[in-house]
Amino acid sequence: MAAAAAARMVSVAGSSTVASSSCLLLKAPFALKHGRNALSFNNGRRLSKRLFSCNAIYNPQVQIKHEGQPETLDYRVFFEDTSGKKISPWHDIPLHLGDGVFNFIVEIPKESSAKMEVATDEPYTPIKQDTKKGKLRYYPYNINWNYGLLPQTWEDPSLANSEVEGAFGDNDPVDVVEIGETRRKIGDILKVKPLAALAMIDEGELDWKIVAISLDDPRASLVNDVDDVEKHFPVLPGTLTAIRDWFRDYKIPDGKPANKFGLGNKAANKEYALKVITETNESWAKLVKRSIPAGELSLA
Repeated sequence: MAAAAAARMVSVAGSSTVASSSCLLLKAPFALKHGRNALSFNNGRRLSKRLFSCNAIYNPQVQIKHEGQPETLDYRVFFEDTSGKKISPWHDIPLHLGDGVFNFIVEIPKESSAKMEVATDEPYTPIKQDTKKGKLRYYPYNINWNYGLLPQTWEDPSLANSEVEGAFGDNDPVDVVEIGETRRKIGDILKVKPLAALAMIDEGELDWKIVAISLDDPRASLVNDVDDVEKHFPVLPGTLTAIRDWFRDYKIPDGKPANKFGLGNKAANKEYALKVITETNESWAKLVKRSIPAGELSLA
């Protein structure tokens, strides 16, 4: 299993701010189609690891399989290749697509409240509804954006961030808040470009929120950095402020204190967001190579 996990490693660029120059190093079941600049599944056949083009366009032929009934403890959303083999949305979906574009996996569709998340401690890390004391968890109100994760990233709980009050990582993949107008489905894989980063501190743990937009959104071409968000998404009190306030306050109805934010309580720009993605991708690579203890995390 260790060798298979190591084959997933993504080689990252020397500059932490130019994530688009990173290359993909993948394990089976991914293969490069001859004569086409696209990645696809190879019907479950075992492949030796190889380095692909930095500018490869990834078109995931992924099947979503629902097991159990929604809003029950048994409900799971698994990811499969075209041969029916289970894959991990966290480990097996590539992060980088080139040119500053990344894969984003939807866990929670906008305008919904069930707290869905990748089960990082279960084989193949399916999406499930989070629980507390044996009960399903819900946000106290709907989330207003599509929410999910960047695959092949990990916030290392042993690593203190000197720029964000020395907070340690929360042991999860990096979260994404996708601000496009379309309500997506659980398990959707979207091509997104990052715009900003919010450094949320949740009970002392650093929990990054990357603000991004899907490339197929009508306004995607208009927004390329943090300042463009407020210009082209003119909602009160401002989209970035609304996102920060939502995540700051959502635990208050349950009697918990508000979450805090580092970096001056403001959203950092795109360059900083790319730096966060690169650093957490590097941490994930160390995790799957077992350079860092996995603990209860599943690397399958």
